[in-house]
Amino acid sequence: MGLRQSLSAHLDSHHVAKVLYGAIIGLALIFSLERHPPGAQEMVLLLLGTAFTVALAEVFSDVIGTETRSHRRIQRPEMREIFGASLAVAFGIAFPVIFFELAALGAMQLGTAFDVAEWSGIALTAFYGWSAARLAGQGHVAAVVQACAVALIGAAVIGLKVLTH
Repeated sequence: MGLRQSLSAHLDSHHVAKVLYGAIIGLALIFSLERHPPGAQEMVLLLLGTAFTVALAEVFSDVIGTETRSHRRIQRPEMREIFGASLAVAFGIAFPVIFFELAALGAMQLGTAFDVAEWSGIALTAFYGWSAARLAGQGHVAAVVQACAVALIGAAVIGLKVLTH
């Protein structure tokens, strides 16, 4: 499967919301730690630990929620779907690890890693906003407006999370 087909399949999946949710959690963590930053390796461990913890919480809550709602034990196909969704959340949270690993290797400064991680997360939210508008039949201008709005909302949500933690 080529890149275009993989991207199309991803955008048609339920995982978009989960990756976006994970990215917002990761961004909130990054924004909240930037003022008094830990080292690059500590950031890697914090992001991976957060990704693992949130993914486990997603699995746990989805399994309990499914069993409560359906009044039966969860089935294997449902479990695969739940694991896939939790991995999408974990990916969204852990993606910035790349930038902090590069900082740990000396390829960039720690401050640059924070900046690139933040801007890549905002860009991801904008991309998903633009894609959603285009897939919903909106024109290019409307898609750009939605992308900007989603990025601003994402930044505001991150700002609120940082203020409350």
